[in-house]
Amino acid sequence: MKKRAISLLLSAALLLSLSACGGGAKTGEGSSASGGEKSGESTAAKEENAKSGAAATVTIWSPTDLAVIEQWWTEHIDQWNKEHPDIQVKREAIDRSDSYAYENKITTAMTSGDLPDILFVDGPTISYYAENQTIIPIDDVWTEEDKKDFVASTVQQDSYNGHMYAMGPTESSVALYYNKDYLDEAGIPYPSDTDIHQAWTWDQFYENAEKLTTKDHVGTNIIMDKGEGLIYALEPFFLEAGAEFVNEDGSSADGYVNSEASVKTMEYLNRFIKNGYANIDPVKDEFLNGKAATLLGGSWNVQDLEKSNLNWGVSYYPVSNDGKAVSPTGDWSAAITKDSKNPEAAKEVLKWLMNTENIASYADTISKPASRTSAYEHMEGWKEGARALFLWQLQNTGVARPRTPSYSVLSQGFSTAILNVFSGTDPKKELDTVAADFKEDYDTYYKK
Repeated sequence: MKKRAISLLLSAALLLSLSACGGGAKTGEGSSASGGEKSGESTAAKEENAKSGAAATVTIWSPTDLAVIEQWWTEHIDQWNKEHPDIQVKREAIDRSDSYAYENKITTAMTSGDLPDILFVDGPTISYYAENQTIIPIDDVWTEEDKKDFVASTVQQDSYNGHMYAMGPTESSVALYYNKDYLDEAGIPYPSDTDIHQAWTWDQFYENAEKLTTKDHVGTNIIMDKGEGLIYALEPFFLEAGAEFVNEDGSSADGYVNSEASVKTMEYLNRFIKNGYANIDPVKDEFLNGKAATLLGGSWNVQDLEKSNLNWGVSYYPVSNDGKAVSPTGDWSAAITKDSKNPEAAKEVLKWLMNTENIASYADTISKPASRTSAYEHMEGWKEGARALFLWQLQNTGVARPRTPSYSVLSQGFSTAILNVFSGTDPKKELDTVAADFKEDYDTYYKK
């Protein structure tokens, strides 16, 4: 196993997760393992427990969450433990209030051999943990038929080097929100929420941002945050332009993140900032408070907007001028660690956690898209409107972020580069630096 310096391990802590507010907690509909079938322990798990003469204990680490999610965890773990005396589940909810506590705990446990059986990690870091053998392959947990039930972007995110290493219950996406009143005042027709062929193109997005910018509000908000949100929300522009951030096996960024297509995309995005149609330092809730006419926002924004008095609509992520459509994806996923004392039992728990009914109730509680297509049979509100659009994007245009063990270096470097460009520096030089820093990290720690 390759060991990285603690300072470099901690770089994963800078990958900020994108979370949403949830609704009321709901109780699951049983302990089915896949779809509606009853879950039972595998032969290997039973043999493992029989040898020990005692119940197997499966520990789970995940970040603390909203009260309704904490309640969901309590109810479902209690349910499992009552029904499975041979495998008892314990969860440790770890505070992330300073954005570092959770990742720091993982880093310490990686070096001391004290990782839990099941570990929740942010999607883009799976390649890092897999390459460093912190988590193990779980190819045998789901059948090929089961895997087809998960949206393609989830399987893409949770796989590395031909193996599945994790699975997540929920997904995310980004689309274009717009203030209907502001578009009416500017005489701009609403973009479609049912036909991708009527989405705004790059040119339309830019031209409309110009028309919508006034002394009281900017035309758009394209800054989700100044960290992981930049690569998460803006990478689709680069992919639509024909650029890639890394090569197919994730070993090189030179000629990809700094390609001519990448430079031109960076220049396009910079025009919004340079000409005052978007702010590099948006005010809090800029779109919700009427200070931006449009917003590149997440699926998690729907709930707050539905509670507001804003006259809003949503359309697809802007498409390239030739019609190519890409949208962001990604969320937290659960993996089994190298330190698991009961890997077979952990697989049974993981299979149960990610069954159709549990995913449906979890996703409903947190108001996020479910990762399993069959889960939507148990969920309401996803057949029309904003939620239906986000679901369509996940199923048709969603692409996971780059899979590479040097992802944290890529993400941080890209965020720094684009903010520097927005402040007036040269795009090519900034992206060359990203490629060079990526090469140094990959060649030092992962080059075979």
